[in-house]
Amino acid sequence: MSHLKGGEFLIKETLAEDIFIPEEFSEDTKMMADATTEFIEKEVVPQRERFEKKDYEFTFELMKKAGELGLLGVGVPENYGGLGLDFNATMLICDRISGISGSLSTAYGAHTGIGTLPILLYGNEEQKQKYLPRLASGEWMSCYCLTEPGAGSDANSGKTKAVLSDDGKHYLITGQKMWISNAGFANLLIVFARIEDDKNITAFLVERDYNGITMNEEEDKLGIKSSSTRQVFFNDTKVPVENMLSERGNGFKIAMNALNVGRIKLCAACLDSGRRVTSLATKYANERIQFKVPISSFGAIKHKIAEMATRTYASESAAYRVGQDIEDNINRLASEGFSPQESKLKGVEEFAIECAIMKVHGSEMVDYVVDEGLQIYGGMGFSTETPMEAAYRDARISRIYEGTNEINRMLIVGMLLKKALKGELDLIGPATKVGEELMSIPSFDTPDYSVLFTEEKETLQKLKKAILMVSGKAVETFGMNVEEEQEILMSVADMIIETYVAESCILRTEKLVAKNGEANCAAQIAMAQLYLSNAVDKVNRAGKEAIAAFTEGDEQRIMLMGLKRFTKTQLANTKDLRRKIADKVIAESKYPF
Repeated sequence: MSHLKGGEFLIKETLAEDIFIPEEFSEDTKMMADATTEFIEKEVVPQRERFEKKDYEFTFELMKKAGELGLLGVGVPENYGGLGLDFNATMLICDRISGISGSLSTAYGAHTGIGTLPILLYGNEEQKQKYLPRLASGEWMSCYCLTEPGAGSDANSGKTKAVLSDDGKHYLITGQKMWISNAGFANLLIVFARIEDDKNITAFLVERDYNGITMNEEEDKLGIKSSSTRQVFFNDTKVPVENMLSERGNGFKIAMNALNVGRIKLCAACLDSGRRVTSLATKYANERIQFKVPISSFGAIKHKIAEMATRTYASESAAYRVGQDIEDNINRLASEGFSPQESKLKGVEEFAIECAIMKVHGSEMVDYVVDEGLQIYGGMGFSTETPMEAAYRDARISRIYEGTNEINRMLIVGMLLKKALKGELDLIGPATKVGEELMSIPSFDTPDYSVLFTEEKETLQKLKKAILMVSGKAVETFGMNVEEEQEILMSVADMIIETYVAESCILRTEKLVAKNGEANCAAQIAMAQLYLSNAVDKVNRAGKEAIAAFTEGDEQRIMLMGLKRFTKTQLANTKDLRRKIADKVIAESKYPF
């Protein structure tokens, strides 16, 4: 029986019934999410100002309280002291705990994600028994020591050394790590170092009370002011040989696979920020009177509110689609006899492309939303008295975390090409058909557009053809050297990102309509149509940039004609769509979806 593969959305039509939407979470999962929101509303929201005063101790206290509620162990199996929730449920908890404070969101993500997952995915039984219960309960906090002054995006180039002691019982670690989240209060450090002249780095579990560990003072940062961020120095730090995580030289693989999860979880961490900022901005717009009317009555403000809501809704639609695809793949692998560890590892790894897509989209969504939210507040938004100023600064790090968005864009295309070369995805066949279609006379058949989303789905299929056309020609021109053509890769990645998210938005809405009826989903339908209209324009623009970069003459004219054919749609009345969306949000004075 065939199963869904990562990246396959590009060459295979997905049906609404085959995707998960957040409205389908079980009642138990929703109760857990509501309890998380209650924790945030009670413990975090009233203390917003403390996060701007570098109150690292407060963040630590909140993390401890989150541990007492079980929120630090949502993804840890029950036999190791956690709650053992499925992957998509852990996404929802990450979503709900992250909405109001970038400092807490960072601490939570660093601890439950890259600070715990490497042990869960790669640790031996003794390591898991020793550390996971402590991390799940909040008795211990963790941090992830990968980045160095000369090793950021090029993570495998780190200079930190691990030298085996003369008696063979310890590794002596020496080196410097920087930008380490949670370093100030972490009991356990996951440290990456190189043994001798190994090609790849190795991971170690380093306890805080081991000798030879020192730290700089807390970094003074643009945002996330109360997130502990320090440089960490190791000077012949003695680490027992049994604290090597996985095998020698496996560190780079551990780092990359931990980042796959980190990427999709980072998107989840941006979602509630999008909702909350949209709600705050709308409430302010309803209360702010100018020219004797609320500013929310002005078309320019409605435009902003509609776009904020739509981009949040779209990102949410795609994020939970990916989350369930990962969970389904984990369950499939487990049913085929893989161990829980291998199932989780391979289950996420299969959808690394989608994880990168959502990392980029979620972080850029929240950046857009906080920027427009601040603009709606006007001069007040620039004041520290309102929440917008801090939200604006806190959001900015999202585009850098878990691999910069530039790196992730190139990874999206690079991973797709590697899958095609390995025969895991047949991109060549569909790309060849698109090439043949370009030389043929276009069909003038008219589908039945009276059925909801028929035209939109036809548009999505054409956008996928545009991607195959541009990427296929780029590979034909450059071969595997296309990976050096970063500007072209980033353009193709933008085409892929927008198409995937637009499709997710359409499919979620179609599923909602089937459940609740068109009349009850009018604003969601408008959001799906608005997002797709914007996506078509972005795909067209990115496609033109790519085509101009490596074609000329007749070849260029043919490709531009193809791009025009594949991005030709009925002109949408985006003003009316935005007003329909904004009126719904304004009427409820919050993000209501």
